[in-house]
Amino acid sequence: MPSEYYHPIPWWVVVLIAIIMMMQSFWLFTDARRREKNRWFWGIWGLIQFPMPILFYSLFHIYLPHRKSKSKRDPS
Repeated sequence: MPSEYYHPIPWWVVVLIAIIMMMQSFWLFTDARRREKNRWFWGIWGLIQFPMPILFYSLFHIYLPHRKSKSKRDPS
């Protein structure tokens, strides 16, 4: 590969991405453990990808169950 097209990623970007993914994984793991929802799956998936795991978790385990329980309480 010609050197004119090669631009290495700065070390601080790699560290920042690693910190973001670790924080995401930690939050997913602890929240899934609290809600009893496959904590290891969410924790590992949070380590290998960003931001899809937190979006899916928020949609399927926080937003939709909250919406469903809200509709059961208020039939109108």
